[in-house]
Amino acid sequence: MPARLARPLFVLTILAGSFLLFLVQPMVARMALPRLGGASAVWNSAMLVYQALLLAGYAYAHWLGRLSPRTQGMTHLGVLLVAALWLPIGLKAMDLSPTAQPAIWVPYLLGLSIGPLFFAISAQAPLLQRWFSLSRSDENPYALYAASNFGSFAGLIAYPLLVEPGMALYGQRILWSSGYILVALLVALCAATLPRTRGVAAEPVPVSPPPTRRRIAQWVLLAFVPSGLMLATSTLITTDIVAMPLLWVLPLGLYLLSFTIAFASDRITADIQTRIAPIALLLFGGLIVGGLSAIPFLGAIMALALLFLLSVALHTGLYRVRPEPDRLTGFYLAMSVGGALGGVFAALIAPLLFDWTYEYPILLLMAGILMPQQYLVGPVRRLWEGSAQRGRILLYCVAIAVLGLVAAVLAFPGPVEGVSQMQQIALIVMLGIGLVAIGSRRAFTIAVLGSLIAFGGYRAVYISLEPGARTRSYFGIYTVRGNATQQQLAHGTTVHGTQLRGSPVKERTPTAYYVPKSGVGQAMLALPTLYGAHARVGVVGLGAGTLACYAMAGQDWRFYEIDPTVVRIARDTGQFTFLSRCLPNPKIVLGDARLNLAREPGDSLDLLALDAFSSDSVPMHLMTREAFASYGRVLAPRGVLLVHISNRFLDLEPVVAAAARGGGWQAVKLFHTPDPNDTLAATKSLWIAMSRDPQAIRVLRTYDGAWQPVKTRPGFAAWTDDYSTILPLLKR
Repeated sequence: MPARLARPLFVLTILAGSFLLFLVQPMVARMALPRLGGASAVWNSAMLVYQALLLAGYAYAHWLGRLSPRTQGMTHLGVLLVAALWLPIGLKAMDLSPTAQPAIWVPYLLGLSIGPLFFAISAQAPLLQRWFSLSRSDENPYALYAASNFGSFAGLIAYPLLVEPGMALYGQRILWSSGYILVALLVALCAATLPRTRGVAAEPVPVSPPPTRRRIAQWVLLAFVPSGLMLATSTLITTDIVAMPLLWVLPLGLYLLSFTIAFASDRITADIQTRIAPIALLLFGGLIVGGLSAIPFLGAIMALALLFLLSVALHTGLYRVRPEPDRLTGFYLAMSVGGALGGVFAALIAPLLFDWTYEYPILLLMAGILMPQQYLVGPVRRLWEGSAQRGRILLYCVAIAVLGLVAAVLAFPGPVEGVSQMQQIALIVMLGIGLVAIGSRRAFTIAVLGSLIAFGGYRAVYISLEPGARTRSYFGIYTVRGNATQQQLAHGTTVHGTQLRGSPVKERTPTAYYVPKSGVGQAMLALPTLYGAHARVGVVGLGAGTLACYAMAGQDWRFYEIDPTVVRIARDTGQFTFLSRCLPNPKIVLGDARLNLAREPGDSLDLLALDAFSSDSVPMHLMTREAFASYGRVLAPRGVLLVHISNRFLDLEPVVAAAARGGGWQAVKLFHTPDPNDTLAATKSLWIAMSRDPQAIRVLRTYDGAWQPVKTRPGFAAWTDDYSTILPLLKR
């Protein structure tokens, strides 16, 4: 092959392989939704599987260096051929128990389904770089790593923007499988460029000094922090907004894009962003930790921007301490170890250790300690680089100033939501301190710690110190907060139940989205008219147990709840008394509601209320055509399905309307806005009532004339297990 074609061939092969490698991640997560649900922890568990397979692939590439170049080529082509037995790509047919532990089943199912394919493709980035250095020893192979991560970024972004909206899962599987065959052919062409040598140890023996243990540990740490921070950011923003692939891929995509910038031949962009990163950490880190619940989209944008800047800075630090090309695979192996450890910390250890996302501020602080530092202006450099005594005095001054700021904010904390005036002043002062501290690692670390505490961290600690106030499970973070008049249960920043206090009558009063004038309230009041005294009621999503207070003697109620932690809060802790006062011995079916309903006998419910939320949105796998068919099978012929679609970010009415049209349901909606005569603690709500019996809908409309027909959106296709997209549903 002509020498001038070698570099384009290697770049194309690495780009294509990395594109496939990271296209498969959101694609397989989408395939798993009907079985595993849409909690952010499911995505984090999947990411842990990917990082473990990536580590295995990098270790394999490192080991392959012991063989001659031609033997390496033949061996890797053999691995690609064996992995092709798993084509076309897809999840293994396996029925999961409704109570299956996702932390166990997600790795098992994904490893069994895509493990060999992911392993074969994951080894290519370091392996092809070494092959390139063997065939083109006069060129820098590290630039190809930037191309690899650009391909990875392109694959991630292409899925939610192009692939998912454009084709069903079957087409996606065929597309990916065809791409795998193309990549295998390109790898064969790259292998053909390897030098012909004899002997097992024909690859040149490394001549550069081996890395010290300290240097290897530095590589691992610099890779550990951005990897863990990427997963922690995913947890943070999907808890506050919505668990969906579009948001899942953004942190990972920015993380990968940071490699492209940090390892690029042109160092200008990386150097500029490395200088900006410390300032961004000081200004935004604490505010993000504080929550910004009043403006969650702004908080999400700030968190993503901070992740990107910190990742560029830390990966630039990695690039600056990279070894010579003859130690390349060992370097990437150490990076992969760090990335996998970051995933283990964020996805497995942190949820067990912490009752909140404390891993996020911990990793921010570690980033502040590890990132490259440069003095912002010359006079500051001269101050710090003077005598040792002057440096100590400056360090003490920074520490005292930061301590004073923290004390002032704690003394005047301001409102629970938003940024207080004292915090605004502290933010300006912190910027001034940063101008002095950036460049001195110890001073900057003190400033970052003070920023994290003053701008929001102290609030998280206060809540954690309050007994029973916060609980963390695999499915989310739950906070119970209240005062003398009411108690609330929140998942992330979304309230999932409010109970009035003061008397037994108040404690039995339905509130929030469930007041009598709401859609579900009207349906519950109509139960005796519709089905007599022995109505059979199912509720998907327990929350605080509010709906139990509509239960009447003779009725048969059952709740479907995926998270045992929610059951404990609603039934066992005494923090909420809806169940104990209104339905003392409720039937609660644990596990994924869709899987459990599939096991229920047909015609076993008269009314089913779908009120399952992951933070602020119904999980996608509960809104597909197949899911609605399951609901219809369980309901009696005259049964009513209530779907709660209140949402700050997505307009879900077209999804339900399309499912109703395709399934032969009549559907009406009731948007309730509280008025002065409404129940205390009432909130806005939007419920859709569906039935295959027109008479049932007419009965509901006699209770409240505000029920209106749902609006269908022209051209919008119903979601299915094989196809769904949220892009057309985003609210302005």
